[in-house]
Amino acid sequence: MDIPHIIGQGALAAGALLSLTLSLGGCASSTADSSPVNARAEAPAPKTTGYPSLDVLPPPSEIMTSDKRLKLEKELTAARDRAVKAKRDASQTVQSTNQADRQ
Repeated sequence: MDIPHIIGQGALAAGALLSLTLSLGGCASSTADSSPVNARAEAPAPKTTGYPSLDVLPPPSEIMTSDKRLKLEKELTAARDRAVKAKRDASQTVQSTNQADRQ
């Protein structure tokens, strides 16, 4: 046997022993003061995100009625029409300005 080969085997054995010791030490320290009965008492509370859960429905007062929906649709349609008209007016102003500059 070669000396580097023996040193390599010793280092491998030392690494395995160290990792085994650390892994068993972690288990022993985490279960020293707990039992299966109070495991849930030691569990941290789940973090809340501030957003409602996907399976929770809003209360009936927050559900939109058909009257409110129609009113909202009319308001949105009117806002869209105003935006289209404003864009059309602005483009016509730019075109008339460009034509005046050409003359």
